[in-house]
Amino acid sequence: MIRRPLRPLARILKARAEGANPDVIEAENLRLRHEEMRDRARVRAEGRLLVLGALFFFAFAVVGGRMGVLAGSEPSEPQVAGGGNPIISSRADITDRNGRILATNLETHSLYAQTRDMIDPRAAADGLAAIFPDLEAEELYKDFTGNRHFLWIRRQISPEQMQAVHEIGEPGLLFGPREMRLYPNGSVAAHILGGTKYGEEAVNAAEIEGVAGVEKYFDDYLRDPANEGAPLELSIDLSVQAAVERVLAGGMMLMNARGASAVMMDVHTGEIVSMVSLPDFDPNTRPPITQGDRADSPLFNRAVQGVYELGSVFKIFTIGQAVELGLLNGETMIDTTGPLTWGRFRIRDFHNYGPELTATDVIVKSSNVGTARVAMQIGAERQRDFLGELGLLEPTGLEMVEAPTGRPLLPPNWSEISTMTISYGHGLSSSPVHLAQAYASLLNGGTRVTPTLLRRTRPQQGERIVSEQTSALARHMLRQVVVRGTASFGEVPGYEVGGKTGTADKPTPQGGYYDDKVIATFASVFPADDPRYVLVVSLDEPVETSSDEPRRTAGWTAVPVAAEIIRRAAPLMGLRPDVDSLRPTGVTLTSN
Repeated sequence: MIRRPLRPLARILKARAEGANPDVIEAENLRLRHEEMRDRARVRAEGRLLVLGALFFFAFAVVGGRMGVLAGSEPSEPQVAGGGNPIISSRADITDRNGRILATNLETHSLYAQTRDMIDPRAAADGLAAIFPDLEAEELYKDFTGNRHFLWIRRQISPEQMQAVHEIGEPGLLFGPREMRLYPNGSVAAHILGGTKYGEEAVNAAEIEGVAGVEKYFDDYLRDPANEGAPLELSIDLSVQAAVERVLAGGMMLMNARGASAVMMDVHTGEIVSMVSLPDFDPNTRPPITQGDRADSPLFNRAVQGVYELGSVFKIFTIGQAVELGLLNGETMIDTTGPLTWGRFRIRDFHNYGPELTATDVIVKSSNVGTARVAMQIGAERQRDFLGELGLLEPTGLEMVEAPTGRPLLPPNWSEISTMTISYGHGLSSSPVHLAQAYASLLNGGTRVTPTLLRRTRPQQGERIVSEQTSALARHMLRQVVVRGTASFGEVPGYEVGGKTGTADKPTPQGGYYDDKVIATFASVFPADDPRYVLVVSLDEPVETSSDEPRRTAGWTAVPVAAEIIRRAAPLMGLRPDVDSLRPTGVTLTSN
């Protein structure tokens, strides 16, 4: 652009020639230049305003159109457009095999005090003592007026308690968000679940961590956000567990027992459908650990941690191994002449069974002498190897932190006398879970299974321990124990029950055995012709007192309790009774 000169020479000369003032020409030209610049700036500004107005109109049109679309559409939850998984901060639930809740979380609040912000410590202390009866008003007042600026009052409170604290009106009493672990079924499966406690705590958060049972064993899994809150699914059945606990508690009371345990296990998958230890506790208010004999504590898990000499339930292992080795069959005659003397030791039978019995009747009559003679033929080394294959010499590996403490107690020197006594369940201590595992492995067709608290959908493919023929013969022998032997009270109409009783004297702390204290055990399998489940019931120091003479043997104590458990639990597990076995035999009266 060519700018107009302010003092054009031609006009200056002309103005001078005419006698005019040349400065007027410069002023006029400067005015004209400014007007041109103002006009150009106005045009440029008007153009910019027009473009900006058009942009605002377009933006408002887009927003208005989108709002119209949303107003006319169906409501729906917004979806995350990007990838990635949400972070799950809470502890995962625990469920039974059918998805029913065993442990979950509940949102609640904690209560704490900021003493510097308190207006009336005395009124606050009195008010809290009225809401929480276990708190002392004077102790609270001392804390509120002392040197402490922060004070925990309650780790968790109920909504009703929270409202009551609100009504005190004290600004120094504050609340923090919390998650508490809730066990909605109370004491059901308490020893399996274990319990939790608060770990690291802050005003606005607290970490929940397991202290026992599967809560402790699977603590990392339950707290891992990568699992996206997927529940831990256990093998137990809540309905069966509740039924077994109810029956076992009643049996424990009727038999005047100090404690009791029951283990029900699938013989093919190794799943523990029910495991009970009594006395028990409520994991919502887990009691503290007590001093003294741990067996007196409700926290003690008798089914897993309790190792006992279980008595004659071991005899089927001895006879089964002898059959597998080809040393005898079901009809082989065995010398039962007693007592059997070994050094200063004498082995006797509960009754005099005569000079000899068949191998089957050694189990049916429960002859210590006959079993010991068979064990002498087997030998210590082969006996130990066989019991090891059944899992009776090592901890079970069950998914509980208590499982390693249930280590079997073995003789320091596995001598010939040890071989003889172990053959009928003395001299080796193991837990009820060990016994359930061994019975399942022997009776399921002869393949080893390991117990588990996790749900499985397929049978275990364990190593073969005995042949199918040996397993079938062992089941037949156990069935005869119920039909005509020491476990006649174990018969359950419609379910072919087989099993073996065991009554073992309890050892004294000083050595030797009590005369009037026993561990009574019944290890059973049902149905015996096509085994599905093994049930082990054990009573600590039972006494049956319905007659003048107190009776402590398993046939009078543990067997009736086990039979009632099977009667209650079998239908819950989908086992239909055998209709043929329920039909009456002989001549019956019918109406026309």
